[in-house]
Amino acid sequence: MEVKTSLLDNMIGVGDMVLLEPLSEDSFLENLKKRFDHNEIYTYIGSVVISLNPYRSLPIYTPDKVEEYRNRNFYELSPHIYALADEAYRSLRDQDKDQCILITGESGAGKTEASKLVMSYVAAVCGKGQEVNKVKEQLLQSNPVLEAFGNAKTVRNDNSSRFGKYMDIEFDFKGDPLGGVISNYLLEKSRVVKQPRGERNFHIFYQLLSGASDDMLKKLKLERDFSKYNYLSLDSATVSGLDDAANFRTVRNAMQIVGFMEDEMQSVLELVAAVLKLGNLDFKPESRCNGMDESRVKDKNDLKEMCELLGIEQSVLERAFSYRTVEAKMEKVSTTLNVAQAYYARDALAKNLYSRLFSWLVTRINESIRAQAKTRHKVMGVLDIYGFEIFEETDNSFEQFIINYCNEKLQQIFIELTLREEQEEYVREGIEWTNIEYFNNAVICDLIENNQNGILAMLDEECLRPGTVTDETFLDKLNTICAEHQHFESRLNKNSKFLNDHSLPHNCFRIQHYAGKVLYRVEGFVDKNNDLLYRDLSQAMYKANHSLIKQLFPEGNPAKVNLKRPPTAGFQFRASVGTLMGNLQTKNPNYIRCIKPNDKKAAHIFTDSLVRHQVRYLGLMENVRVRRAGYAFRQAYEPCLERYKMLCKNTWPHWKGPARQGVEVLMTDLQVPAEEFAYGRSKIFIRNPRTLFFLEEKRKQCLEDLATLIQKIYRGWKCRSHFLLLKKSEIVVAAWYRRYAQQKKYQKIKHSTTVVQSYTRGWQARKLLRELKYQKKCEEAVTTIAAFWHGTQVRREYRKFFRANAGRKIYNFTIQRIMQKYFLGLKSNLPSMSPIDKSWPARPYSFLEGVHAELRRIFHLWRCKKYRSQFTEEKKAVYEEKLEASELFKDKKALYPSSVSQTFKGDYLEMVKNPKYQKLSSAIDEKILLADVVNKINRANGKSSPRLFLLTKKSVILADQKTGQVKTSLPLPDLSSVSTSTQSDGFFALKLKEVRRKWFEVYLFF
Repeated sequence: MEVKTSLLDNMIGVGDMVLLEPLSEDSFLENLKKRFDHNEIYTYIGSVVISLNPYRSLPIYTPDKVEEYRNRNFYELSPHIYALADEAYRSLRDQDKDQCILITGESGAGKTEASKLVMSYVAAVCGKGQEVNKVKEQLLQSNPVLEAFGNAKTVRNDNSSRFGKYMDIEFDFKGDPLGGVISNYLLEKSRVVKQPRGERNFHIFYQLLSGASDDMLKKLKLERDFSKYNYLSLDSATVSGLDDAANFRTVRNAMQIVGFMEDEMQSVLELVAAVLKLGNLDFKPESRCNGMDESRVKDKNDLKEMCELLGIEQSVLERAFSYRTVEAKMEKVSTTLNVAQAYYARDALAKNLYSRLFSWLVTRINESIRAQAKTRHKVMGVLDIYGFEIFEETDNSFEQFIINYCNEKLQQIFIELTLREEQEEYVREGIEWTNIEYFNNAVICDLIENNQNGILAMLDEECLRPGTVTDETFLDKLNTICAEHQHFESRLNKNSKFLNDHSLPHNCFRIQHYAGKVLYRVEGFVDKNNDLLYRDLSQAMYKANHSLIKQLFPEGNPAKVNLKRPPTAGFQFRASVGTLMGNLQTKNPNYIRCIKPNDKKAAHIFTDSLVRHQVRYLGLMENVRVRRAGYAFRQAYEPCLERYKMLCKNTWPHWKGPARQGVEVLMTDLQVPAEEFAYGRSKIFIRNPRTLFFLEEKRKQCLEDLATLIQKIYRGWKCRSHFLLLKKSEIVVAAWYRRYAQQKKYQKIKHSTTVVQSYTRGWQARKLLRELKYQKKCEEAVTTIAAFWHGTQVRREYRKFFRANAGRKIYNFTIQRIMQKYFLGLKSNLPSMSPIDKSWPARPYSFLEGVHAELRRIFHLWRCKKYRSQFTEEKKAVYEEKLEASELFKDKKALYPSSVSQTFKGDYLEMVKNPKYQKLSSAIDEKILLADVVNKINRANGKSSPRLFLLTKKSVILADQKTGQVKTSLPLPDLSSVSTSTQSDGFFALKLKEVRRKWFEVYLFF
């Protein structure tokens, strides 16, 4: 019998925040902390999963857990990420609905691990098979590759994703994975050239230097010491718990599984080494005759090694670091770069080289894991992207602005899809829909992305306009256009209420996001949005002989010079976000909100202020309010009746009618107010969590009463059973004891009787023995006397006969016994029935020599006769041929013994069946007795040529092996003799009679 379970069973705190009562930010945090302290890291908000990073391993991801959540209702078990993954997978497989799983949270909250858990669960529950397992392995092994090149150690997280990732996993109609497509967003490429204190560059740099062999480092012109490279921070080069060498081997193995060729992996590592070499380039100023400063490379050794790695002429790249060419229509203007500009160009090249390499890796992985079939696929998308970021005052820059814009869009689509899902369920169940009041952040999205007056549009406009462009001019433009916007604040705008706000610096502006106010420093906005790489460097890269570099810098092709300015970083990201939002709109959303419990990356620590901050910017309270605005809880009639049927006598223990009627009877009996619930087509909707907790409290009390009744009945039954068992045992013990006592008494009497009987029988036996001995002695005496008397009489009567014939009779008797023994011994020692067995028993007596030899001859003839009687006519003919051959060649030809076991076939070439020789066969009228291939020796020069040797009853014929044309035909009467050698060869000679007064010989060999 299956045990029915529920989210509400054995609940620690409240498993679903929708049921939290009373609802406030403090009670929300208190519930999270209570569950976190009991290792319950997952909590629901309706269908949304809140995940707290435990910073330690928990035994909740075992194969048994996978099976436990497989094909179970979402609210049937305690909250778990597997429940959401299973719900999404079953909706995709069974209802043909494309799914997307949105994972958000700040760095260190566990987003990457959550995406891995979702993918591993789907891989575990979907189909099996060689091809399916290969696809699953490739999808899972793409993670280590992207983590190595896109993750880094930060102050918040030792394995922080520094890029956004969206993966579409494609399934067939059975729910088996076919492949996937990965999209990446906004790689933090500025980390390549500079890392904040306490953080590292991307993992791959440290993994390469730690895990590569000495030979590989020598080929890449690298040294193992981190301090040799300016782009690698030294204060956090080694991270406890991270084995860079082992991770490097894992990455190489993962690249092989995904489908990278060995030369592709070598090319990727060469580019990584080139980035490290690029960071070691230093420049010095050099004055020209016109008074302009020009930059020069100080130490050209690193430049030389980098050029050798990339296959670039050193002079070409050196010039690109010293000069910049500006093209406008038909004019080209070349200007020198000072030292600061040269360093800017170096860092820009390093950032672009690494960023483009990362994009190429994503494209290459997609080529390997993309589904090959052209048919329509079911799709499950997994989005792992940065959460809302609010750093310390004035530390928020262009990257945080872009990230927060993306989160505003995600929040907008989250609210829209959540409301839409609620409304669709209400309509589906026939419940009246009531408008829900909520904060619509479309006004904030419009402030950022509006094509005319949006911040991104103004930033692009400022970057593209001629004249002097600085971050200050951009801020002035914002102050002019966005001054009246209610979510925009600045010290220099026209709104005087901020003039005395000293928390708002002059070079900053503030936006009131849905998650709170964020202060952005405009320094670097223009440069980071331009993301400018000098055309001279692009063209220098394109001239490289390296197989991968040309693919990464296509704009450097002189034949395809494009004078149009490349799109800005903000424009590209806005387009990517628009595409992502359109993609998410077509799928059924599932949400995982990841929260970091503390900044120390330690287990068992829950920092209220930090969690409160994340709860606010993730909009979790808003999420709960939206979900509770209608009906806080809904449940299908069958599980509802199954759970609460013991609260009503009419429904307990079994309800015979429809489940809805049973629920109606139940709610009427409990006198629940009608405004607190509503009946849908398949579910009951409960408006207030208090009503649900009232039902749970009643159920808990009822269960206690039932448990008390069950315990009472059980204890009575147990006591009665124990008493009956004791009574039965007492009877059994008494019976066994009485039996034992009677047995002992009987055995004692029996033993005494046996002793008496034995003594009596002994006395009787001894008496009888004495009588028998006496009688026997008497009989023996009589017999002896009679024997002596009869002997005396016989000797007297036959004495004369005995003396005359005694010797002859004894001799005949002896001979008869010897012959009988001889024949019996010969019968048991006869040799085998094989005619070639020459063994024979030895002669026992010399006088039997003639008989012994004659019996051996007779036995051998009889044995041969028996052996011949088994032969068929065909076998007799074969043995006759073998006998003829034996007479001719035995002891004369060395090759003869090895040929005895071979059967004479005659037509070895199968002239009749072989189409090649049918023409030759038809030309010969006689029956062919022998046909084989021989080599005819030319006596003039000793050379041999292959011939077909045919023997009939009248002639010998030699024909060409290839054409089948008859070369020689010799009548048998013309043959004088046939000669062979005595050695182990196939040589023989045909001697002819005298022709034209000469002897003619034909030498042949097989």
